[in-house]
Amino acid sequence: MTASTTPATSARLRTEIPGPASRALQERRAATVAAGVSSVLPVYVTSASGGLLTDADGNTLIDLGSGIAVTNVGHAAPAVVDRVREQAERFAHTCFMVTPYEGYVAVCEALAELTPGDFAKRSALFNSGAEAVENAVKIARVATGRQAVVVFDHAYHGRTNLTMALTARSVPYKHGFGPFAPEVYRVPGSYPYRDGLTGEQAAAAALDRVDKQVGGDSVAAVVIEPIQGEGGFVEPAPGFLPALSRWCSEQGAVFVADEVQTGFCRTGDWFASEHEDVVPDLVATAKGIAGGLPLAAVTGRADLLDAVPPGGLGGTYGGNPIACAAALGAIETLRTRDLAAAARRIGETALPRLRALADETGIIGDVRGRGAMLAAEFVRPGTDEPDPDVTRRVAAACHQAGVVVLTCGTHGNVVRLLPPLVLPDDLLDEGLSVLDRAVRAEAGR
Repeated sequence: MTASTTPATSARLRTEIPGPASRALQERRAATVAAGVSSVLPVYVTSASGGLLTDADGNTLIDLGSGIAVTNVGHAAPAVVDRVREQAERFAHTCFMVTPYEGYVAVCEALAELTPGDFAKRSALFNSGAEAVENAVKIARVATGRQAVVVFDHAYHGRTNLTMALTARSVPYKHGFGPFAPEVYRVPGSYPYRDGLTGEQAAAAALDRVDKQVGGDSVAAVVIEPIQGEGGFVEPAPGFLPALSRWCSEQGAVFVADEVQTGFCRTGDWFASEHEDVVPDLVATAKGIAGGLPLAAVTGRADLLDAVPPGGLGGTYGGNPIACAAALGAIETLRTRDLAAAARRIGETALPRLRALADETGIIGDVRGRGAMLAAEFVRPGTDEPDPDVTRRVAAACHQAGVVVLTCGTHGNVVRLLPPLVLPDDLLDEGLSVLDRAVRAEAGR
């Protein structure tokens, strides 16, 4: 069956999920693609627009995942497409470290304007979130002359050797891949649903452990996601992040905000750190920065980035000119369409429905999130015991009904919603209704 040429306006299923064309592609994949590369839903996309994905069988699905918070501006934002086409026609690559170009500079100028803080800033561009985080640590170590890096329970920072060390969860991210980079110290974070602590109490417990086990004068950097992503969309209690930031200032450590998943209007602010007026020393970004093209950045205090000698930062593809063009188009779209406000409206619509669903079914222990970064944590009724089996079944039911949702959490018991910020209200309503039915069906088992 071939895909329809008539644009869809809602989820529309022509076959089972996955359909025969996608299954045929899956067979081809099995012959040549490494088994370690997995996919949440093996439908093979042929086009995408307006929050809808169309697959090789002509099925149209509502996208509540955004490629894991990447397509904030949509799958083919006109400003991104136009700038990419124009740049590709001029040149695809020269390597900024060999012969530079304006696009790289323009992206760094935009980041200096958009990221928190009114001090002089510098940026370096890379390809992925893991690269950005790893280079933030490199910068902090050079600038401070120290080695120790503090990270938190439930953290996810990437799949390179160093960022695997920073990441908390073993399977599937770390198991069997060691040994890992040394001088990484993990402490408890703030998980209000499970620890019952205020932000100040959680910070005091974490920092007391750092002081006793590491020593503040040995810490090069504290690296934290302002809202944890793969760890379960855990939003720290108010006061937690400001307390960490103050401690870093007092100790001469670098406060690194990993805004890879939270950045670029996802949470209703340009960056999640802004919610409590936290100003990181360094910000790591990727995902939503370039409308779907691979680009990442470290942005922060000029004195920190300039502490690294020439040649110490970079990479062949870092700040590729086509990716930079895409980023400028994405930033233009985020600004002109006020997608931070759009994210807030998504949260204002979805959170009450999710909370009512939790109250009425008894299998959701916690609903949380900010803007268009939302989560429901599934537990066994009457307890706070994680229920990953129900979580998997709810996600699978959504997939079979034509709605792409993602799961996460250290225990695999969280359904997360990351819709494109341009998602129309009717598609959001339709997607939430599918999730609602899936949860109620599980509650009635």
